[in-house]
Amino acid sequence: MIVLVSLILLFGGVGLLSLFLFKKCSINNINSIKSKYVVVTGGSSGIGKSLAKLCVQLGADVTIIARNEEKLENALKELLQYKSGEFQQITAVSCDTSNYPLIKSELEKLEANTGPIYMLINCVGAAICGKLEDMSIEDIESQISMNFFGIVYPIKAIISKLKQRKEGIIVLTASQAALLGIFGLSIYSGSKFALRGFAEALDMEVRPYNISITVALPPDTDTPGFEKENIGKPKETALICETAGLYDPDVVARAILKDALKRKFFSFLGFESYLMATLCIGMAPFSSFLEVIIQSLLIGPIRLISAFYLTKFHCIVKRLAE
Repeated sequence: MIVLVSLILLFGGVGLLSLFLFKKCSINNINSIKSKYVVVTGGSSGIGKSLAKLCVQLGADVTIIARNEEKLENALKELLQYKSGEFQQITAVSCDTSNYPLIKSELEKLEANTGPIYMLINCVGAAICGKLEDMSIEDIESQISMNFFGIVYPIKAIISKLKQRKEGIIVLTASQAALLGIFGLSIYSGSKFALRGFAEALDMEVRPYNISITVALPPDTDTPGFEKENIGKPKETALICETAGLYDPDVVARAILKDALKRKFFSFLGFESYLMATLCIGMAPFSSFLEVIIQSLLIGPIRLISAFYLTKFHCIVKRLAE
């Protein structure tokens, strides 16, 4: 037992060191997006709005896309306050990204008016909690449509142009639920797992064209969407999710943008997220052989730690089922 604990502490130290090495540089020291065009879907609130704000502050031309016109208008007013240049273009478009003909048409108009899109940040998504037998067909279909098609379709609409220009960055905001199935989030987790598989295959398609794919794995974040998600959330789900804490959307956005500009495939925040991303790395793309070596050293010990967490989660579910 002493040897086991020592190994876990040793490899935990390696993990913390790697986390420090991979995260220490600031956004300003990476690739600049100043004067480049960034489109953020789901940009009217939450993580999407925080990402849009950060891009505006860094001097990018930014368009936010969402369905709710009132939220869009309010978000646009807020973003305009962060303009760093007179000729910086900040716009908003109301559109359902899960409607392919519509989002394709809107993105074509945006490129004609503002210029070529350099970065597409997809933040559309929502979670409806509940046991599968209690969920309506409408809730199941709406989650899959928004969380999967709502991200795939904007990418499909511009991917050919990015390939022609041989540059670009695509961000897909998934969740830690893309790595771990959680009680009460079966449909949500399923849609996010699908995004990860889609992203891995897409990365292989676009890498020869100097296009990078980043899958964001944010923890629970203090957003309007999270507040809505908590309505009707099963007690089991709440108890399991609270172990990872709650993060500020601006902090999450900074981590995502930094990893995207570093062209990392996975973007994570917090030690729990790092552990899960490492454990579930599988055949995911890698940024360096140092990253691969550290992951190889950590996977075994992390599996032991994950077994402890899984046992704890199952105990929660069993206790509340009695």
